This record gives sequence, structure tokens and C-alpha cells, in this order.
Amino acid sequence: MKVTAPGATLPPVGLPGLDPALSRLVAVDGVAADAHATRTWHVLDTGDALAERGIAPVGTIVAVHGNPTWSYLWRALVSTSLQRAEAGRTAWRVVAVDQLEMGFSERSGVRRTLAQRIADLGALVDELGIPGPVVTIGHDWGGPVSLGWAVENRDRLAAVIALNTAVHHPDGAPLPFALRVATARGLLAAGTTGTTAFLDTTLALADLDPAVRSAFRAPYATIARRRGIGGFVADIPATAADESTPALRRMSAGLRRLDVPALLLRGPKDPVFGEGHLDDLTDRLPHADVHRFEGAGHLIAEERPYADVVLDWLDEKVVDAVVPAVGTRRAAAAERRAEARARADAETAAGTQMRDTDRTAEFTGGDTAAGSLWDALDARRDDDDVAVIDMSTSRDGGPLRVSWRQLATRVDEIAAGLDASGVRAGDRVSLLVQPGPTLTAALYACLRIGAVVVVADRGLGIRGLSRAVRGAVPDVVIGEVAGLAAARALGWPGRRISAASLPVAASRALGVDASLSDLARAGRGRVLPAAPAPDADAAVLFTSGSTGPAKGVVYTHAQLTALRDTLAAHFDVTADTGLVTGFAPFALLGPALGTRSATPDMDVSAPRTLTAAAVAAAVRASDARMVFLSPAAVANVVATASGLGADDRAALERVETFLSTGAPVGIDLLRRAQRLMPNAVAHTPYGMTECLLVADVTLPEIERVAGDRGVCVGRPLGTGQVRISAIDADGRATGEPTTDTGVTGEIVISAPHLKRGYFRLYLTDREARRGLPDRWHRTGDVGHLDSDGRLWVEGRLPHVITTADGPVTPVGIEQDAETVDAVARAAAVGVGPVGRQVVVAVVEAGTRRPGLASPALTDAVRASTRQRLAAVLVVPTLPTDIRHNSKIDRTRVAAWADRLLSGENPTAP
Repeated sequence: MKVTAPGATLPPVGLPGLDPALSRLVAVDGVAADAHATRTWHVLDTGDALAERGIAPVGTIVAVHGNPTWSYLWRALVSTSLQRAEAGRTAWRVVAVDQLEMGFSERSGVRRTLAQRIADLGALVDELGIPGPVVTIGHDWGGPVSLGWAVENRDRLAAVIALNTAVHHPDGAPLPFALRVATARGLLAAGTTGTTAFLDTTLALADLDPAVRSAFRAPYATIARRRGIGGFVADIPATAADESTPALRRMSAGLRRLDVPALLLRGPKDPVFGEGHLDDLTDRLPHADVHRFEGAGHLIAEERPYADVVLDWLDEKVVDAVVPAVGTRRAAAAERRAEARARADAETAAGTQMRDTDRTAEFTGGDTAAGSLWDALDARRDDDDVAVIDMSTSRDGGPLRVSWRQLATRVDEIAAGLDASGVRAGDRVSLLVQPGPTLTAALYACLRIGAVVVVADRGLGIRGLSRAVRGAVPDVVIGEVAGLAAARALGWPGRRISAASLPVAASRALGVDASLSDLARAGRGRVLPAAPAPDADAAVLFTSGSTGPAKGVVYTHAQLTALRDTLAAHFDVTADTGLVTGFAPFALLGPALGTRSATPDMDVSAPRTLTAAAVAAAVRASDARMVFLSPAAVANVVATASGLGADDRAALERVETFLSTGAPVGIDLLRRAQRLMPNAVAHTPYGMTECLLVADVTLPEIERVAGDRGVCVGRPLGTGQVRISAIDADGRATGEPTTDTGVTGEIVISAPHLKRGYFRLYLTDREARRGLPDRWHRTGDVGHLDSDGRLWVEGRLPHVITTADGPVTPVGIEQDAETVDAVARAAAVGVGPVGRQVVVAVVEAGTRRPGLASPALTDAVRASTRQRLAAVLVVPTLPTDIRHNSKIDRTRVAAWADRLLSGENPTAP
């Protein structure tokens, strides 16, 4: 059916995902500029459907589309809400509107400004007799309309939700490119009304099924029915003089007074609404829960399962507040769960696993660290001993050395200069500087004034780094030339500060307005602002991206200080220890620990560039007793040991503690590294970006307990705790966290230095603490505890192989395969549907071409393990993550193995 008449009508039957029974037409008295007229709206309304089923809703969700969509955008929310209500879950009435001039609502010919549309929505809500509690949800320009109604109707409001929208446009700033094109004189009418160009372009922003695309186009078949699209674009308030600017400003200012729960969902690949628009919204709604769906774009409702997200969030954040009976039931259930967990904790505390007297029986979740991260730097500010050594920078015939006095002075000057230049507590500062004295000074200066440092290194790759920096929306970027050039070319946000002084032409080309030296001169003699509170955010550290898009992990000052204290206490770090670190996350802790630190001559974003000679040189220059490296760095250090001279070997013999963390380290590699540092105790701490130190084990202990499945990573450090949530037949961690021996499942942790949360990843945060008390975290790793409380890691949760005989973890199989002489490295992966997967071993065995292993190699690998293998495949090199160069990408390997076994040509994974 082709709709051409201007009057409101019901949508044609047969649109995918749309129940015609939920469509209705509503006559509403016009308001404001449309007074004295009656306008007919088309809405999707589940109210009657709920009444027919005898279900009373707890409230109403009013959903407002943007331009050029219609209520069809919300069909998943409509249908999912009904399904959940029928299943006995919380029932919400959903009213999804077609704004006037849009969708299947009336075409009146009235020019509708933002203020008019807010008034129109209010009239409709009143006509429908919706008393509250009301939740508004809006997308695109439906965001300002729905939020405008919310600001004006606080007495009925329960919560606000927005998908990819904006509520403020800075004076003088250009519109996004896509909107500049659409609003250009001579193009607006032709692109939005005369043709379907604007509609087509918008629908092309998502990979839509043709039938769905046709459904979105259905209300806009003629020029007359598309005038609302053009009217919406024409009304975009781009300047202070535009008619809708006052309404937009009134609404955006009103958001700062909203204290109801708020949820902001965003698809980052949006050419219209950028990260800056989201940043502005979070500034106005600082309490909002935010989730960025990496890879999604403008039409996020068509690309991600937002409906369940919204309804689950309402259950968690809103229902208890608006429905006392529901809240009472949930509180009782939560109390029962807490009692059960307390009983389990008491049993655990009495068991043999909790005999370690270095730990408390239960971590209560408080951040107990005292002082600040720069205490040691302050204490040694009059000390002329060496604080930092940069082996990659030469000065006066030797490596660059910076004293404690120089470092403390530089930190104070840069901190004061940042403050003088307008950088304030809470501002995000992206640091694109190689580890060394400059980065150290900049980082501690930012921390001192309460700025939040954003650390995303080149190990993420250029795409990953760009995604991380743009997603963090830094206010300031401090970088070296390469980082500043990338920021300029890729359009990263934030004002630019160069690490080194640059020529005027270079500064202008890179958009740099000052250097760190300029800031230091400006800050000299100035009084520093008050230090930040312990619970203030201090840093956003990005994960490696080895198991998906890199995630920003948020730490407070107290949590970073607790990390320092845990590291110092466990490894007995003193002022005389000295530290050589080729592992970026720990390269900056020397000043916090009050000990000198040296960065070897290497590219820290490529650990495989570190040589044994470089480590020895750094140890010799710093007289270090501790060496901290990543597994890939250790592998290359061992591989290049033949290049060591007598002085190098003598220096390495003075090392007392050797640590490698970031990925599992094989016992043979540890032994070979130990032979280079024969007087050192080799440790392999277990941790992750979310909690950089969880457990620790030494090589002698590993050798004593060898024989269990997986990699032994030892016992928890300090007051930290580890528990296991058992996995079910589908590989999901569903068991109550326990310290029982031999239970294989997801590793669950708690520690004073555990992160605060993820940056703008509400769903990731929620999953990480699913079913857990505060300050606990699901790691995504799988493993088990042995009878002495030691943790054994068996792989990643997404890599668990779900066979017909039950779930299988990969690491033990890989360890078996790697005992075969011809196998350098192995990956065990699952091929087939969940619950019926078969196990395939993929090995590096000196072959130049990928494919099926030879019969002899296949037999040898199969004989090495008790696990039944469906196939053995060979590859020249297994793919690994960029940062560590050691974490095998089993997901990629599994997809490749599936393709190869299905008959595709054997290309490299």
C-alpha cells in the first residue's frame, strides 16, 4: 500500500517485526502555534494489549524517534516489553509516537520548531492520560524533544534514556559535515524533500534487511509526505540566531537539574553525533549510566539488542523506586542472597584455603590506601640521587639521568602550568609519549592537579589507538610529534601540547598551542591547587584489545596508591632496590615506589624489540635489583642472550627479583631467563588492566607443583581474594563463587587496587560484577584453585570449548601439544555449534604453508594429550595481540580452522 494522502493513517500490514494490533490513531487538540486545530497522531501503544492480558504496568515508556525515521524504530522495545510482561517480568506500557509531519501521523503543513514539538508531545501524553511514572527515550532529534518534555514534567518523570543524540551546539562551531551538506542552500529541499536522498543516506548508515529498509521508507513515498523531513533539517539550531536555539538551550540547561536515573547508549560510528555530543550530555547528567557499543553507528537501535538493555536497566535502576512492592520483594531476595553468601564466606574462612595469614577473611571493598601516589617524590624532592634513567636518550655520552630534585621540580612546574592554562580537576589528558622522564613528569603533574590521565599506547595499533583516544574524548592531548600528527590527521579531540619544543611552523601544522617547557615556565613559582580527593578519578588505562576492542579502565587515586603499596610490600621494594621495566603499565611506578627506575632502549609498544644486551645495560646503569618484563620481551631477551658480554652477565647476576606478567609464561622460558639472572627469584605475577596485581608465584614453587592442568599463577597478593564461578555445559559462568578445590570456572577477584569501573561501558561493568558484592570483578579468565589455594589459569571464558561431553578449557591441551618436539606453540580451539563442538589443535611446527598437519605430526600431537582431537592443523605463525605479542587470538584461529575444515583454501589465519 502506497500512502499519499496528508491525513494520519495506520501503517500497511506486513511490515516485519510490527504487530498491526498495536497501532492506533489518536486525535489531539493542537497547542502553541497549532492551537484551535485537532491533529491526528499514529502511535504504537501496548496499553490495550497489557489490559487484555490482565497485566498492570508499573509505568509508561514514551519513545520518540528522530529524523527521518518513525515509531517503527522502537518495534523491538514494543515487542520485547510485551514478551517480558507475559513471562511475568516487570510490565511497562510502551507508547512509541510518530511525530506530527512524520511517519504515519498527520501532515498539517505547520512549521514545527523544537519548542512546538515539545509542546506537541506534551499534548499527546495528556490526551492519552499517562499519569506517571514516565520514562522517556529518544533518538536523534527525538532526543531533545523527549528530554524537553522530561525537563518540563519532572513531577511525572521516573527516568530518561537517549540513543545517539545531542542537546547542545557550541556557538561558532560548525555542524557535523553530514548536516552541513543537508542544510546547504539549494540542497536542503532537493535532498530532503524533492528526492529521497536524505532518507536513503540515513538508512545506509546501518546494514538493514531490504524489507526493514522498505518499512522505514513506507511513510515517505511522496514529496508532500517528506516535507516533515525537510522541516526537521531546516529547524536544526546551528547558530544563536536560529529560532529553536532558545528552546534547545532551555532544555539543555534544565538537564543539569534532573536527578532521575539516566541511561545514554551510543554507537560511536556516527557521522552526525560525535563523541563530543556524548561528552556534553554526560557533563549535564554526570550520574548517567553510559554504554558505547563499539562498532555500532547512528541507527544503534537497528544494530544492537538495545531493548533488553533498556528493560534490564529499568529493572535495576528504576523499578524499585517507582513500585514499592517490587522493591520490597527484591530487597528480600537480595537479603537472602547476601545471607547465603555470608554463610559461604564463613565456611571458606574456616577452610584450609584461607590459612594464608597475609589475607583478611573477607575484603569489605573499601579503598584503604593512605597518602598519595607522589608521596615518595615529595619526600625526596631535595635529593640529588638519580630517580629516572632513559636508556633510549643519550646525554653527555651516557643515558639521560634525572634526579629526584629535578623530577619533583619539573612535576610541580608542569602541574602549575597546566593549572594556569585552564586544565582543571576531572579534565581528561591523553598522554601519547614514550615511557621515560618526560612521560613520568607529565603523568605525575596531571595526577597532582586532579586531571585524569588517559593511557592508550601504540601497542593497540593505529586503529585501536584512535578508537581509544576518540572514545575517551580528551580535553588535552600531550604528545610527541608522531602522536600529535596522528591526532591531527585522525581528528582526535582536545587541545594540543607538545612533549618537546617545536618550531613555530611545526606547532602550527600540528595545532599545538604550547609545549611542556612552555607550561613549566608558566608554572614556575605558582602555587599548586589543592590535591585531589582519594576517591577522585585518576586514570583511564586501556586494555590490550586482545579479547575485543580495547576498554578504558578507570582507577581512582586511592586504587593506584593501593597498587603501589601492594607492589612495594609484596616484593619488598625500597629506595635502594632500583627497577628496570620493559612493561609499559609498570614503567611509571618507580617514583611512586621511591626507587630509581630505568627504561631499556626498546620500543615499549613492541616488546619483541627488547634484547638481552639492552636489559643488561639498563641494569648496569641503574644498579637495579629488580627487572620487570612482558612475556614477549622475555622471549626475545632469552633469544638474544648470545650477544651478552662479560660485563653484561655480571650486571644480570646482581638482579635479585625478576618478574614477567601480562600473559602466561611457560616454565621452560622462565628457566632460561633464570639462567641469565642466576641469583634472582623469578616471579610470574598474574593480573590484568582491571587489577594489575592479583596473584604471584615463583619459579621454584611452579617446579614443586608441576603436573596440574593450566598455568600456576600462585596465591592472591596482600588482602586480595580469588574465587571460582563454575561454568555450565554451555561454557557460561553460572556457579556461585567458591574457593572449593578443583572447580573449573571463571576467575573472580577482589582487591583494594581493583579498578573503579570501565569508562562509558555500563553493560561491561554490569557483567563484570554480575551476581557479586561490591568491589568484586569477573575476570573473563577460567581456571581452578588447588588444595593449597594456588590459582591455575586455563584460558579465557570465550575460548572454552563446549563439547558433547562437557566444557573443555584450552591451555592444558596446548601444554600437552607443546611437549611434542616439532611443535613450537599451540592453540586448542572449538569448531562447530555450541554444545557439540569438537576440539582442534592448531600448531606452529616450522611449516611455511597452513593446512592439515602431516600424518606423523598428527599422531604425535594426538598421543600427547588425553583430549580427543578432531584434527591437527599447522600454521607458520599463530596470530597474537599487538601489545604483548604473546596472547594467541583463539577466536580468530577457531574461525580460520572452521573455514579450512569446511573446504576453503588454506590461507593464513
